[in-house]
Amino acid sequence: MTHSLPPQKIEIFKSLEDWAEKNILALLKPVEKCWQPQDFLPDPASEGFHDQVKELRERAKEIPDDDYVVLVGDMITEEALPTYQTMLNTFDGTRDETGASLTSWAIWTRAWTAEENRHGDLLNKYLYLSGRVDMKQIEKTIQYLIGSGMDPHTENNPYRGFIYTSFQERATFISHGNTARLAKEHGDINLAQICGNIAADEKRHETAYTKIVEKLFEIDPDGTILAFADMMKKKIRMPAEFMYDGRDDNLFDHFAAVAQRLGVYTAKDYADIVEFLVERWKVKDLTGLSADGRKAQDYVCKLAPIIRKLLEKGQEKAKQAPSVPFNWIFDRQVKL
Repeated sequence: MTHSLPPQKIEIFKSLEDWAEKNILALLKPVEKCWQPQDFLPDPASEGFHDQVKELRERAKEIPDDDYVVLVGDMITEEALPTYQTMLNTFDGTRDETGASLTSWAIWTRAWTAEENRHGDLLNKYLYLSGRVDMKQIEKTIQYLIGSGMDPHTENNPYRGFIYTSFQERATFISHGNTARLAKEHGDINLAQICGNIAADEKRHETAYTKIVEKLFEIDPDGTILAFADMMKKKIRMPAEFMYDGRDDNLFDHFAAVAQRLGVYTAKDYADIVEFLVERWKVKDLTGLSADGRKAQDYVCKLAPIIRKLLEKGQEKAKQAPSVPFNWIFDRQVKL
């Protein structure tokens, strides 16, 4: 289905322009106050550049291959940013109609994209300098992924779209935060700072998107709970689910399995995010809903425990996982 938002509901987003300016655009950081990738990388104009690169590579030697698989997968996901800006601009009522529109929604989309762009840039340059990964294979994977796009099943509908982005920003905050923890455990404080600063951006963006949905619950609780339940029934698809390197048709599943085993992003995290959003939006406290709205409310409130029960059943199977080669790390084998 496409364009599932009724025309009268598009007016809701027009009426929220001033609110978005005060409450959402305020969560953006001025460019001059933002960190930039160069803040964390060797300075190519410095006489000590080669020594700085040597130090970075020495630290990088201590990071296991498993961690590099997750770090590369996270970087590739960040580098597919053109797809995510395109996705935001499919939403009826909030899209950037001209490419330089001055509506609050359009300004947010462009500025969010500009902030996110630093993430892939930084991770890409770090990985290039580390000498631990096959950059050409990674670059091919990025090109394949951007060419494949994504389909989050949001139906051009900003209700569904902002529920999706609320979930995804929370997921990337968790993932980058856990990657920072692993880097610190292996003694690479610089990499830990890189991942930690990216995680902090994702947390701020999560705040923005969850605020938008909170406002929709306030204005249109029935429409919003139906959209929430619909997105949960469809399951939140990861933005890099079409990941491909020219060889491995199951590359995303293999990357996700390593992330699960290392505790970087897990099925438990998925259930925790569902629970977090239910609490964040006070879904249990909603009143005055239609019969369908009450069913949707009941469904999302019971969902996290159901996911956790299914997870317990699947854990034994995971213990027998094989190892597979990843061409991102020169075909070295990593256990799934």
